[in-house]
Amino acid sequence: MTIAGKVRCTQDIIIRGFLARARKRCANNNLIQGFDQPWKRGSEGAVGGYWGLFDADRQDKGVLAGPVTNVPYWKEWLAVGGLIFLGTLMLGGRVRTARSALVLPLLGALAACSIGAWGDLARVTTRFASEWLWVGVLTALNLLVLAHAALTLSPRTGWRERAFNLLERRAGWLVAAAGFAAAVMMLEMVFDPRYRSFASMAFVLPALVYLCRPVSVPRREIALLTFIVGAGIAPQLYQEGLQNQQAWGWALVSVLMVAALWRCLRVHKI
Repeated sequence: MTIAGKVRCTQDIIIRGFLARARKRCANNNLIQGFDQPWKRGSEGAVGGYWGLFDADRQDKGVLAGPVTNVPYWKEWLAVGGLIFLGTLMLGGRVRTARSALVLPLLGALAACSIGAWGDLARVTTRFASEWLWVGVLTALNLLVLAHAALTLSPRTGWRERAFNLLERRAGWLVAAAGFAAAVMMLEMVFDPRYRSFASMAFVLPALVYLCRPVSVPRREIALLTFIVGAGIAPQLYQEGLQNQQAWGWALVSVLMVAALWRCLRVHKI
């Protein structure tokens, strides 16, 4: 099973619930991990070092009592989301159709939510330099896809036209990059899921953008990636269990990605 979603609130709910039941049944108990041990993250997963009652600096974490939040940096992420939303509107410019006027803010909101959620997950679960590189690549991919989608809705004049043409010529490789990353993630979730988190939010934007607006792609490569992502959906659900909501979330995003890749395959060859 993966550790996705094992965050602060989860720890507090488990421990407080356990103690409440123990008191109700008059059962003796012992909580053995008193202090956080961040060095365990390398061998026990992203949150393996943070199950102590006190943090690594010996400060009380308030596990046994007091309010907690799943998103302690919500103000910062709200600001990041606002910047992404405003940046999307500025990139799209003064649109000319009612459809574009409706879709552009929806695109900005989707990007703000998905990239923000992905960033917060990465902050909690990323451990090594290679994982930070993976986070950076997926974030950059999302921003490029967002720029491509926003410029598609723009009036395409001046610098916006030049930027759109540049991204449009390389759109097939953006799809290939998204499909490759999704295939790698799917293989990991099927064959080596232990201590991994679901990167579902990192693929929502590329999947929906190219599902709604497919582009021409390198066919053999995309066909292989489509097969890998699609074939892995059922096995990863079986391994995680049908009661795992995050596994269902990843399965849904994978279905969207497969549909996007399939639609791109149906576009005329480059």
